[in-house]
Amino acid sequence: MSEKIYPPLAGPAILLFFILVMLMTFMFPFIAIAAFRSTGIPGWGGLLILWSSLLGSFINIPVKKIRTGRLVHEWGVVYFFGIPYYVPRVREESMTIAVNVGGAVIPSILSLYMLARMPFIGGVNVVAKALVATTVVALVTYKASKIIEGVGIAVPSFVPALTAALTSLVLVWEDPASTAYVSGTLGTLIGADILNMPKIKEVKAPVISIGGAGTFDGVFLSGLFALILVAILR
Repeated sequence: MSEKIYPPLAGPAILLFFILVMLMTFMFPFIAIAAFRSTGIPGWGGLLILWSSLLGSFINIPVKKIRTGRLVHEWGVVYFFGIPYYVPRVREESMTIAVNVGGAVIPSILSLYMLARMPFIGGVNVVAKALVATTVVALVTYKASKIIEGVGIAVPSFVPALTAALTSLVLVWEDPASTAYVSGTLGTLIGADILNMPKIKEVKAPVISIGGAGTFDGVFLSGLFALILVAILR
């Protein structure tokens, strides 16, 4: 029996879906830049952040190498008078922990900058409430995160983003936009990566990137989506 591949949509719905995807692709940078303006960052600054984060997502900085305790059986080759001899070897597997520039470094620096500005906007009290919001997002993200063997730690972007947006609107009415980005970014980074560090060996991957792979969308996009949601809901 022959197999057929059916499209998920049919007729005019396919064209409508295609138009929607194109609009989102080209309009997203403008929406993001407008959202950053609500935090006091100028348009050129928002564009610079977007491009820097995108390009930085391809850069991982190794920070530590850990021993997993797992043994790997492999074959080595020894040449004797030009004749190859295959020799079985056993070595302990190691794992490199790296930090992603676009998914962790840049969003963290921007979040710390926003936190430093908060006392001048609404006082020290705003910083305290922003940290509470970050804690809430971190705990929710930790519960929603999942370790995928051979890949890393995956986080559905909408969970921390929605949590950050709602928590910021409820707790920090003085500066909900900046709080949404800070809690969405740092909360996801803490909840997905840092709190899962004791279980990191379960990933069974040669390289684990903090803020990269499965958590790049979790960290970078969670903060950005939370910021956009607050800008829309305010």
